[in-house]
Amino acid sequence: MSRPTRRFPLPGFCLLACAAMLAAPAIAESDPGCGGETACSLKTGDYYIHLPQAAKADDAPLGAILYLHGHRGKAVNAIRNKSFQQMADDLGVAFVAVQGVNGTWSFPTAPRNLRDEAAFFDDVLKDLSARFGVDRDRTLLSGFSSGGFMTWYLACADSGRFGGYAPIAGAFWEPLPRDCPTEPPYLFHVHGTSDTVVPLEGRWLGGGKWKQGDVFQSFDVWRRQSGLAATAPKTEADGKLSCERWQPVTGVLELCLHDGGHSIQASWIRRAWTKLSEMKGWSSKS
Repeated sequence: MSRPTRRFPLPGFCLLACAAMLAAPAIAESDPGCGGETACSLKTGDYYIHLPQAAKADDAPLGAILYLHGHRGKAVNAIRNKSFQQMADDLGVAFVAVQGVNGTWSFPTAPRNLRDEAAFFDDVLKDLSARFGVDRDRTLLSGFSSGGFMTWYLACADSGRFGGYAPIAGAFWEPLPRDCPTEPPYLFHVHGTSDTVVPLEGRWLGGGKWKQGDVFQSFDVWRRQSGLAATAPKTEADGKLSCERWQPVTGVLELCLHDGGHSIQASWIRRAWTKLSEMKGWSSKS
């Protein structure tokens, strides 16, 4: 990060000051002031970051997987998760755990809206780029449960904000959007057929005040918008995942089901990053 040149009335002082400025490294390269279990604090919120152990080449772009916790979750718990750390180290990417306000996310149909999340995530992406040199084009947003809801809505608002999206056990809420004002995302969704917390068909909450949306109907929003409502998906078995994939002109819409309940595995996020990397032409280590 370059610093603006400042003019001083005394030539000698100017020489000393300019020399000091040139010698001092940028914050992103020397001391970002946060990392690990020390939060990176912005005016709009906090995030935590785990950087990959293996050093990257100076000219290699640094990608990042951003993760959104479930309802009343704590991002610091995700940054402590060894499987997430190992995933980031193996892929050579940063793992970023983002904190919701009071453990919640403010998507349009949420019970409470405590923050402009779109503006907040723009701030996070700018800060990641400035402090750690993260390439904003090489990012994947993932979220579990309530974090999955937020992931769907961010993809709907602007699919280009992140390189791809990997929501787990969370889709739109009722009323579902009629359409999304953006191109189809690269979206890789994983859900358990035995999930009772966020069932595939959705469920009522708050004594009938709010309703989680149906996952298949959430996909229909994108399929209709992409002219794929009557198109049969391509199917694929990947381990314990049974996947269906629709291919818009741009982006991808993939729904993978497993026979488990309300759960998350780092391997599902890793798979999404790998698939996204192949589709985008990224190298396997960035």
